[in-house]
Amino acid sequence: MPTVRSKELADQTAGESSADIQARVVAARNLQLQRFRGRNIFCNAQMGARDRRKLCTTEPAAEQLLERAMAKLGLNAGAYTRILKVTRAIADLDGAPPMPAAAHVAGAIQYRSLDRALH
Repeated sequence: MPTVRSKELADQTAGESSADIQARVVAARNLQLQRFRGRNIFCNAQMGARDRRKLCTTEPAAEQLLERAMAKLGLNAGAYTRILKVTRAIADLDGAPPMPAAAHVAGAIQYRSLDRALH
């Protein structure tokens, strides 16, 4: 578990409310259900290669970030695919921009790095 710095604990700014987070999650799930309607796919994690190529195309800066992370972290093709699917989910939570940005890729890479650290 990452260490929490005292500065973070002392931060008095209000975070996003649980109700707001729930609303974003419900909206993202509904978007995914609509996206894959009639195809026996219910979420981004289940999409195949064709859908991934269509739906997970990123901005050029995002693609460069992902390429650097792949090289630096020694990730394989399977990790690349999983990162792109998580990137799409993060973008969906952010209001579903048609092309995920570098910030979405960065978030997915962080989740991947954390997953590797825990296993």
